Amino acid sequence: MSFFRSTPGAPPQPTVVAAPVTTSAKPGISSLSLAALGIIYGDIGTSPLYTIKECFSGIHGMATTPDNVLGIMSMVFWSLIMVVSVKFVTFVLRADNKGEGGTFSLLATLRGKLQRHKQKWAVLTFLAAVGAALLYGDGVITPAISVLSAIEGLNMVTDAAVDYVMPITCLILISLFAIQRFGTSFIGKLFGPIMVIWFTTLGILGLRAIFGHPEILAAANPLYALNFFAINHLHGIVSLASVVLCITGCEALYADMGHFGRLPIRVTWYCVVLPGLTLNYFGQCALLLHDPTIAGVNPFYALAPKSLLIPLVGLATISTIIASQALISGVYSLTQQAIQLGFTPRMRIIHTSQHAKGQIYMPTVNWIVMLVCLTLVLVFRESSRLADAYGFAVTGTMTITSLLYFQITRYKWRWPLWQSLSLLALFLSFDGAFLGANMLKVVDGGWITILIATFVSTSMITWRDGRALLAKHYSLMRMPTDVFLQDLAEHSPARTSGTAVFMSIAPDGIPHTLVHHLKHNEALHERVLLLSVLSAETPTVAPEDRVTLDDLGQGLYRITASYGFMESPDMAKIIELLHKKGLPVDIYSTSFFLGRENLLASGSAPMAQWRKMLFIFMSRNAWNASSFFGLPPDRVIELGNHVEI
Repeated sequence: MSFFRSTPGAPPQPTVVAAPVTTSAKPGISSLSLAALGIIYGDIGTSPLYTIKECFSGIHGMATTPDNVLGIMSMVFWSLIMVVSVKFVTFVLRADNKGEGGTFSLLATLRGKLQRHKQKWAVLTFLAAVGAALLYGDGVITPAISVLSAIEGLNMVTDAAVDYVMPITCLILISLFAIQRFGTSFIGKLFGPIMVIWFTTLGILGLRAIFGHPEILAAANPLYALNFFAINHLHGIVSLASVVLCITGCEALYADMGHFGRLPIRVTWYCVVLPGLTLNYFGQCALLLHDPTIAGVNPFYALAPKSLLIPLVGLATISTIIASQALISGVYSLTQQAIQLGFTPRMRIIHTSQHAKGQIYMPTVNWIVMLVCLTLVLVFRESSRLADAYGFAVTGTMTITSLLYFQITRYKWRWPLWQSLSLLALFLSFDGAFLGANMLKVVDGGWITILIATFVSTSMITWRDGRALLAKHYSLMRMPTDVFLQDLAEHSPARTSGTAVFMSIAPDGIPHTLVHHLKHNEALHERVLLLSVLSAETPTVAPEDRVTLDDLGQGLYRITASYGFMESPDMAKIIELLHKKGLPVDIYSTSFFLGRENLLASGSAPMAQWRKMLFIFMSRNAWNASSFFGLPPDRVIELGNHVEI
């Protein structure tokens, strides 16, 4: 089999292999706890702005009878205890991937253990994609509902503010997304102290109302929740769709675990967040027991004296901006993970800090999310209407996390089946009830979440399946390394001075770009590097394990560079590591050969025609490989070929 008769192979694309993780010293517990308070608790911390209000207003609102108020408060309290404290803080935080959490982190953990079980792996991959898609829905709804609900507080100051709520909300959102390109390192330093003030304010306002009406504390008895359902029946179940708003942001506890660790998250929750939230919710319901008419406005703002309303609206607005910032940054990180794990095409990633881990900016994602946020605000116009869409995203994500966590207990920790099922049943008793209640409100706004999640998950699965088809297509035509070296020795083509780097889809065989180049030019550089950029199953890879080098002989070297799903490839750093391994390379005098395919939907691949067209569209609009890998643009040569799928 001669290289002069060979067929082009595949373009570069990350492959997944296991790799060690980087470990580094972290700040103390107090500083990490303060940072965690500012970054991950903004979403759940601003839920008092709208949760109780939604339970007693709108077309599904409950009458403000004493039984209903005590029942709602009991459900809110026990949701905070069972879902957040027990499920997430106690159990789910234990399921980490080398310190990292999140939907894709769980999936990466299970890859090596379940990938051979094709049907189960396909189901889990689909669930992970849907879970990630719902998080995207959460990421676009949170800024919209949080900022809108905060600005609506102006309505309690003066009726003249009604016409200004929408413009002010849109202006804040546009400004928030416009400053993303500058990074969050400076603003991030302010997040923690501001949220300390916010949660302290929540607690003080709640205590003030509780002291006036201490009878509300009886709602800590779960029997009031049971009595609520006995009285209201189906209508009581519908109210769960509003109660679930008190636990929005639970996924942030898990997704951002790698930045802070379990202990700071737990300390902050039990010492600051849970007390502040609980006191505020009890305070709002205490006011409702005393004056049911405040349900028609906003029980949260009713907690404060009228003279303090404007400062409270300002503090609430700042807190909602912090909550929105955390979700926007989370969407960036989620997209970066999806790219590295093969669920999303390459996109431009800008690192906004040379020192802070995970601070990235993605222009394409930023402006898409901004447009969706503004559209939601302009279409729904009220936080009450947005709440119906919000709940579905939250409950859907929580349910998928429970199902993936069950797989972790079975296949990673080897728990007995009865033990895993018992815990899953406990989780689903809450997740299922909340999700079922939100299903009843799909027509009221939940449809927007379903629409977003369907589009995103379909795109992810289509991209993954399309890349798998291409990989299978090219693997059948890959030339074995020993055959190529034998042909090279027999034919002895001319060797030109310099170094050439040929990107390879996999760390074996010969990439089509090299074969294609040699077939047409009948010449080869005196030094040839076969480079494969691999995506690891872990979040990060230690610098000493980043690059491996193998001398194949005849001037050929095989190089593998491993990157975790929280990292981005950097060719300059790869070359720097090669120099340390005894292979000096000058990036500005080296030629880089990349493959580029021209996809056609006329092939016989087992994929629906519309999915082929979607895959081709995404492939054509992916960020160019030279920029993604950090290659000098004037040193890149692309070789293309037609591929029918």
